[in-house]
Amino acid sequence: MSISFPDVLLIAVYFIVSFIIAIYFSKRAGKSTEEFFLSGRKLPWWIAGTGMVATTFSADTPLAVTELVAQNGISGNWLWWNMVAGSVFTVFFFAKLWRRANILTDVEFIEIRYSGKPAAFLRGFKAIYLGLFMNCIIMGWVNVALAEIIRNIFGLSEGFVIISVIACMLIVGIYSAIAGLWGIVITDFFQFIMAMAGCIILSVIIINLPQIGGIDGLKRALPEQVFHFLPTLNFSGGQVAGGIIALSFSAFLAHIFVQWWASWYPGAEPGGGGYIAQRMMSAKDERHSLLSTLWFSIAHYALRPWPWIIVALCSLVLYPDLAPEAKKTGYILAMKDYLPSGLLGLTVAAFLAAYMSTISTHLNWGSSYIMNDLYKRFMKKGGTERHYVVVSKIITLILVAISSLLILVINSISGAWAFIIECGAGLGLVLILRWYWWRINAWSEIVAMLAPFAGYSITKFVLKISFPESLFFIVLFSTIAWVIATFVTKPTDSNKLLEFYKRVLPGGPGWKKVDDGQIENKSEKLTSLFINWIMGIVLVYTSLFGIGKIIFKEYLPGFVLLIIAVVLFTGISLRLKKNTAAS
Repeated sequence: MSISFPDVLLIAVYFIVSFIIAIYFSKRAGKSTEEFFLSGRKLPWWIAGTGMVATTFSADTPLAVTELVAQNGISGNWLWWNMVAGSVFTVFFFAKLWRRANILTDVEFIEIRYSGKPAAFLRGFKAIYLGLFMNCIIMGWVNVALAEIIRNIFGLSEGFVIISVIACMLIVGIYSAIAGLWGIVITDFFQFIMAMAGCIILSVIIINLPQIGGIDGLKRALPEQVFHFLPTLNFSGGQVAGGIIALSFSAFLAHIFVQWWASWYPGAEPGGGGYIAQRMMSAKDERHSLLSTLWFSIAHYALRPWPWIIVALCSLVLYPDLAPEAKKTGYILAMKDYLPSGLLGLTVAAFLAAYMSTISTHLNWGSSYIMNDLYKRFMKKGGTERHYVVVSKIITLILVAISSLLILVINSISGAWAFIIECGAGLGLVLILRWYWWRINAWSEIVAMLAPFAGYSITKFVLKISFPESLFFIVLFSTIAWVIATFVTKPTDSNKLLEFYKRVLPGGPGWKKVDDGQIENKSEKLTSLFINWIMGIVLVYTSLFGIGKIIFKEYLPGFVLLIIAVVLFTGISLRLKKNTAAS
């Protein structure tokens, strides 16, 4: 079905509403950099948490999930489902600490934790590396997804597709520069509801098509292995019925036991970081910081995926002859071919909402690094807040220009995911330990950032090991490198360590050398945090699989899993209240 006037009208209304929100918050955002980048540290948990969920739901996400399902069935989602452990780890071990640090960006953390020229170098380097290089790659693959949608829905030529993507980037760049984080998070909330509504409507319509015949018909049409939530474990992987490729035993081990803690990945950084840290630091207080991240973990992993997965499975039936590299377009083709007029426009607007929520956050987040940790720190000290806000807006538009060009380079969305994970493998342990072990220094983090690139090159060009098995070597190589660097270089200045400890109060045995026993630290014990963490992991997975079982009409195990999830949620809530009362 082609796009109609009602569809275009709905899309236009969506853009107008987004700009009204941006203009409404423009005056507040222009007051200071803290307002522009952190919403004045006044966000309630449900706004901050929903903003995290909206940012990680972009136009690329349903397409990437479709690509994973086409390759490996539902269990292909373990590429990102494994990150539950890291996300919940952030909830209980780091959310309060990030809020307590009272900094503008997570890169600024470097100079409150480390000392000397290495710390200054690392801060400037990470501002460029994360704010420019990695950030633009991420926005680049999001633009690739948007290009696929525009190409398939509107049938435009390649030149017009690129022009359309650049136009969308400019629109998002302008409203991000106007609105700051206040406007972005409120728009995120509106965009997330719209995006999820569009995906749910699409999944309901597609699953009930005569060609599919509901859940029962879908099960009859596809091999049983496609519906397994856990992969069929073997030592070599290999193809099963229907062209599905089973995950190998070693690949599953890499996802479950290595990736979640060892690799840096936007939105799932070990120890928090990036725009997740930005939202935690924007929260009203420590409690809101923790609750926002807990809500994010549940919504991100347990609530969002199933509408995408249903459409992805249906696309395997509707478009069985798509080439492997075109499997991700099955999601878009289902939209175009089977949604009636009006609903098609709503769903396209939903995808634009998902796209804009991600891009706006990345523009604001990336510009915060370039402005606060490069420009303000090294180029223009002592400027006025008004000056820094203006510079932030200019940087936002520069990032728009750079990331728009990457649409010409990036081809595979899930391939870009894997590249980011591999090039951050080994860094994660340093990002965790720097909060809980005094001996980690700036050189530890510098080496942990650079070593994965060497390890990646060795696995790709010498050892010929593919992802995710490559993680075993890259993580081992990087860990050995940063551990050696830690012990052959001088530790952080003792005064800096003591100042950091008093400010953040991380607790744990790793700070005994710094804590002289005179500092009152009411932080929760690590054993208690560990128990909360395990309960949180089980909560998210039982919710995820419980919902999935019910969708696929396995009602008894589904409801049992959800009851377990409710019990765990209640237990965590009581433990958190008890800890708050004790503090």
